[in-house]
Amino acid sequence: MDDAMHADRFLIVDRLPEPERRQAYEQLQRGEPFVEELQTRKNDDPIPVPGGLIHHWAGVMFIPKATLAKTAGVLNDYAHQPEIYKPDVRVAKLLEQHGDTSKIFEQFYSKSIVTVVLNVYFDVVQIPMGNTRSRSVSRATRIVEVENFGTPNERERTDGKDHGYMWRLNSYWRIEEKDGGVYVQNETISLSRTVPALLAWIINPLTKSIPRELLIRLLDDTRMAVLKRATQVGSNGQP
Repeated sequence: MDDAMHADRFLIVDRLPEPERRQAYEQLQRGEPFVEELQTRKNDDPIPVPGGLIHHWAGVMFIPKATLAKTAGVLNDYAHQPEIYKPDVRVAKLLEQHGDTSKIFEQFYSKSIVTVVLNVYFDVVQIPMGNTRSRSVSRATRIVEVENFGTPNERERTDGKDHGYMWRLNSYWRIEEKDGGVYVQNETISLSRTVPALLAWIINPLTKSIPRELLIRLLDDTRMAVLKRATQVGSNGQP
């Protein structure tokens, strides 16, 4: 990631050769997200993860007439995340903040074949990069499966026998203001348990489609929240 930035490839679309790069920017300007599954290799070979699966996705969305400050304000507004990212985020709290470093808590909800609820604790670092760019890094320090969801007995599972839906989660945001708006990028790397062989024919397609759908929804929800706040500012004259 650092190498890409030093080569002025701040967004994943900047890494594309021409004319693919130009086509990607045209796609973003039309309001369509650009999403790509990524892989990190060693000597051109996949890196083995015994008993685990790496899910690595990145996506970009363009928000017209938005600014860097207003977009960052939405991403850092943890109190309203359950409203912005409903139903994927049920609870979000800022636990501590010291300058550009924060600790936050989020409860994630997902329902596909089964309902999954996870309590996730993050360390977040904001990295300002001047007037037109910024980035942040969120690293999960604790991920706990919630059992008995929606009942009076709802609690964090601490028996060490979780289903392995998510063991690790790193999330990287990048914002760049240009072209009359803001490009917002999220890159997410997560670790989960491998799929049992007997269920692979059912689950494997979901390991491709679900992360992509979640990322597109995350970017679109961010876009809608930024545009909504810009409309509110325009109507009442307040920042």
